[in-house]
Amino acid sequence: MIRNYLKLAVKVLMRRKFFTAVSLFGVSFTLVVLLIAMAMIDQEFVPQGVEKNLDRTYTVRGVRLVGKDWVMQTPAGYKFLDRYVKRLETPELVSAFGKHAKVASYQGGIKRELNLKRTDGEYWRILDFEFLEGAPFTPADEREARFVAVVNESTRRHFFGSTPALGKPIEVDGQRFRVTGVVRDVSWLQTAAFADVWVPISTARSDAYRESLTGEFIGLVMARSKSDLPRVREEFDAMLRRVEVPKGFDTFESHAETRFEGLARVIPPGNITTLRLIFLAAALLFMSLPAINLINMNLSRIMERSSEIGVRKAFGASTRELVGQFVVENVVLTVIGGLIGLAAAAGVLAALNRTDYIPYAQLGVNIRIFGYAMLMAVAFGLLSGVYPAWRMSRLHPVQALRGGTR
Repeated sequence: MIRNYLKLAVKVLMRRKFFTAVSLFGVSFTLVVLLIAMAMIDQEFVPQGVEKNLDRTYTVRGVRLVGKDWVMQTPAGYKFLDRYVKRLETPELVSAFGKHAKVASYQGGIKRELNLKRTDGEYWRILDFEFLEGAPFTPADEREARFVAVVNESTRRHFFGSTPALGKPIEVDGQRFRVTGVVRDVSWLQTAAFADVWVPISTARSDAYRESLTGEFIGLVMARSKSDLPRVREEFDAMLRRVEVPKGFDTFESHAETRFEGLARVIPPGNITTLRLIFLAAALLFMSLPAINLINMNLSRIMERSSEIGVRKAFGASTRELVGQFVVENVVLTVIGGLIGLAAAAGVLAALNRTDYIPYAQLGVNIRIFGYAMLMAVAFGLLSGVYPAWRMSRLHPVQALRGGTR
């Protein structure tokens, strides 16, 4: 029976090409927008590529100092990460690194802006960079404040052309470094890994950062396995009670959390379930607008077939069979629209990768996103097809044969 439904669905769609084309455009355009958003969310929150270990890694982004009369909330300071977080015993590795900052670099008198990130040596063991030349700098390089640097392939190309960069000098932010390694470009959406140039924290012009609990640093706390994450968090929370609170404040707060948990915490009431529901509600709301138009179009298309419905009911077709037929027709329409939207989204993402809108973007459609797209297409088809199908299947046979719609 399903096979017959599918054959009939194709014939019906080809009968009214204009309505079919308009419906396909509405479905595919909606899915293109959703898939582009999903591709960005996927690269930001799903462990993959350079950040593949983030499924067993907590991020420490900020601290919160609470006093009697005021509250101060800032990024974490190096002193907090170095003196307290790095001394945790449960994690396998702990790293501290600064936020990437735009700095100037000059080559042949021409100014070029680069994204500079200062890191420690453990950073390279948590993140899985692909090295095209050389190797990362080490914890010893960071301790000894050696002026060494890792650059990405785009920076190598701009500074050294097609020649190797290993061992060559590069001037960044008024300081001169020696290149120890070259890595593949990393997308701006992979925020922990993104930069053009990475240098040791200790090469900063001032060492004042060492004595502050607040500052411009981020911590990565990698557990030995995903199952160890709860124990890592317990030890982290216990450690917070030992932090020496600065004068003028009563409490010191911080969080070791996944990237998604960090986003969820700032959205009331501050939990992952709420954030997931918000994402789902936004997607459904966005899909509902074209779905309403598609429902109206489906009603018009099905009303033209009232005589067909009357004949089928007269020969004993049940409401369930008629609803099934019309829903299958609509699902076929939306799945075709979904495939068109998937191809269009892949093209848009490829074009976006070639622009500078998102630096070093590596957006694409993977198996996970493909599955979501097909699921949304089927949901779209059910959402916009059930009501028109049910309404028309309820027609009395005589009334349907006369062309009635009520």
